[in-house]
Amino acid sequence: MVPCRACLSGEDLDWLGDGRSVSVALDLPTTVEAAPAAPADTAQDTAQDAAADDGWAGEVWAFLRQRLPGLAPRPPAVTTTSEAPAASGLSSSTARIVALFRAFTHPTFTGERVDDAAIAQWAYEFEFAVFNGGGMDHLAVVEGGALLLEGRERGLPAVRERLTFPPEWRIVVVDSGTRKDTRHHIRDVRAQLAAGDPALAAYRATADEASGQVWRALRERDLPGLGAAMVRAHEAMRDHQRMSTPLLEDLRALALRAADLPLKLSGAGGGGALVGVCPAATATDTTARLTRALADTHPGARVIPVRAAPGT
Repeated sequence: MVPCRACLSGEDLDWLGDGRSVSVALDLPTTVEAAPAAPADTAQDTAQDAAADDGWAGEVWAFLRQRLPGLAPRPPAVTTTSEAPAASGLSSSTARIVALFRAFTHPTFTGERVDDAAIAQWAYEFEFAVFNGGGMDHLAVVEGGALLLEGRERGLPAVRERLTFPPEWRIVVVDSGTRKDTRHHIRDVRAQLAAGDPALAAYRATADEASGQVWRALRERDLPGLGAAMVRAHEAMRDHQRMSTPLLEDLRALALRAADLPLKLSGAGGGGALVGVCPAATATDTTARLTRALADTHPGARVIPVRAAPGT
């Protein structure tokens, strides 16, 4: 099982070359079960091959065949399940890709175990070839726990520190019911970087500072300080990089009124999910109050209380 992740501060800083970001793995797992393909002369084999070759499964298998001698020509048939909301900024797609890499590198297929460091690196390379983005998501879902990352222009970011997320806290996910739209986000930010855009420079400086504040609050178990730092990270995203939307701002205002819960957008925006942190003892009440408040004005949104996934 592979968790998804929330970004508590520092979107894009994992690949912009410098600056810190903070991730926490969420216990909303994605699972891939793989079974060897049937013999080629059976009718079942045709159906299995078609399913395995559909989308990422076939592409991940082809990627691995270039790196692991002896893999069968045909990929295994797979069954995928996920508890993470799709296209929400919680890295559900990376969780699925990592789950495929883990399933396909099981000793059943490779003859020996492939370690997590190799899986994180390969999953990053696989996605970078398509999206040209960073590696926060891959480290977050492979390692679990909370990570303080130092960005790099190319390659996986450096893990500066690791923490166990405070067990007396819960993460509250507010899924807006609108899919994030980041098709051109990385391309546009790379263009800003090449042009020396002052808005991007302001964002990078503010988000990096917010990440330091978020990490300090996690280390010191300072929940009010964490909420304030996450608000600062969100405002940097909204004001400097226009990652938020009127709907997301409405949801943030509602959460403050109904449950005194500060929320931050997770992911590059245009929709998706907001995240906040509350005491575990009040998580049920906070969820109920938010759900009631959303029912009339935002029926497409939903509230998901979740534990942090432990580190490996």
